[in-house]
Amino acid sequence: MMTNADPFRRLFVQGAGSWGTALALLGLQTGAEVVLWTRREDHAAAMRGDRENQRYLPGVSLPPALTITADRGAIAGCDAVLSVVPAQFAGGELAALREASGAAALPVALCSKGIEAETRRLMPEVLKAAWPEAAPAMLSGPSFAADVAKGLPTAVTLADADRDRGERWLATLGTLTFRPYWSADLTGVAIGGAVKNVLAVACGVVEGQGLGESARAALMARGFAEAARFAVALGAKVETLRGLSGLGDMILTCVSPQSRNYSLGVALGQGETAADILSKRHTVAEGAKTAPVLTALAREHGVEMPVAEAVAALVAGDIEVDDVVDSLLSRPLRPESPLLRDKT
Repeated sequence: MMTNADPFRRLFVQGAGSWGTALALLGLQTGAEVVLWTRREDHAAAMRGDRENQRYLPGVSLPPALTITADRGAIAGCDAVLSVVPAQFAGGELAALREASGAAALPVALCSKGIEAETRRLMPEVLKAAWPEAAPAMLSGPSFAADVAKGLPTAVTLADADRDRGERWLATLGTLTFRPYWSADLTGVAIGGAVKNVLAVACGVVEGQGLGESARAALMARGFAEAARFAVALGAKVETLRGLSGLGDMILTCVSPQSRNYSLGVALGQGETAADILSKRHTVAEGAKTAPVLTALAREHGVEMPVAEAVAALVAGDIEVDDVVDSLLSRPLRPESPLLRDKT
């Protein structure tokens, strides 16, 4: 990466799912010492023995240089953290890691996407509550773990309010094929990552119902408008939503069968229930957890989000798929631009 900043030298990666494992490998590529932590000792032992994360990232070798552990105490000596714990578990895990670190004032890049259901906090707010001494950053954008692990070209956003520290993150993670771009807008990056998961479920429903590519494109455009309204209401910059962590991530997640949220929507569109689908999975589809809290937060801020409302109702089992489609199609016709809408 073209930056003169000093990279972080020893990384602690909190969470050994597919994305955490891919980021751990990325850190090794740029010359950092990397500790990959998983909460289960049997998972750590299996990865150490197989030198592979067969459960979450099969077929990708884990080099001997990668330290794999279930001991949070291994954070000792690390100078930065990549937190890759699912959003609904992040608060507790970050608090536990804070304790293990001795409440160290470490830079922590949040790599999970969602809104904490119990508190309605965005991920930077979750970190602030759980680990107030930490210096927050957000890493988000159109990226599948398997692509990054294979060294395929990927570009993402790295948000940090401190430009110099942000440059250090770029130097730590940037390679010829993994391109992080700095932003100061943590709120915008957090919102983009959370909302796109909900929209991906909706787009999957369109696919599962066989409604066609035109319908999916329209849904993506209207869903993006919802996300932008919501982001601005919470103090984010609309430009952030137009970038990699917003529009870029939405495009990827809303069209690819690799997306857990999109595939959830496809199954819903084909008539399965959310409870049945999720009970069969060992990976997390954050859109299912995010949809109800997103809509509640939007109502608090006076933001209309009909697509997100429909997903929340569908995931909760409060409405049938056919009724969701009918409700969206029967909305009043009006000017597309909010500026024009105010004049009519």
